[in-house]
Amino acid sequence: MSENAPKAKPYWPNLAAGIGLGLVLLTAYFISGRGLGGSGAVARVTAGVMNIAAPEHVRGLSLFSGYFRQGLFDWTDWLIFQTIGVFLGGFVAAVTAGRFAPGVEKGPQVSRRQRFGYSLLGGAIMGIGARIAKGCTSGQGLSGGATLALGSWVFLLGLFVGGFVTAIFFKRLWQ
Repeated sequence: MSENAPKAKPYWPNLAAGIGLGLVLLTAYFISGRGLGGSGAVARVTAGVMNIAAPEHVRGLSLFSGYFRQGLFDWTDWLIFQTIGVFLGGFVAAVTAGRFAPGVEKGPQVSRRQRFGYSLLGGAIMGIGARIAKGCTSGQGLSGGATLALGSWVFLLGLFVGGFVTAIFFKRLWQ
């Protein structure tokens, strides 16, 4: 719990949250013909901003060249709007549940500076991994798992095992 936050209300029950997420995924497939994912939006916005700052440089990079159709960049890609919706939905959910308050959630043995450092390091590792894998945990786990892709189920198993093993080493920092 953060340092200044009021006593938080409980989270949604796991089953209700899972059903809700499944319905969002089904709706995404119905409306856009594609599943959920987040790393593609970050890469797309990065390509768009880099195109504004240094167009001659970004178009020569194979990493970003796929985002330019006929030389034009598309700011209306569905992933950008999905990601904006995730942030807005999370904000609305936190406010309506009485869980929105400024603060830093951390264990008593971790300073604020360490918490921000760990978060930055973990986010960078996840972002690099998502680019190497050409997708993120949302796209692979949720969308791939929903289509019963074997590779996605193997990934999810590895993700959970890795999370449980990692938690053994870091759990003490939160107590």
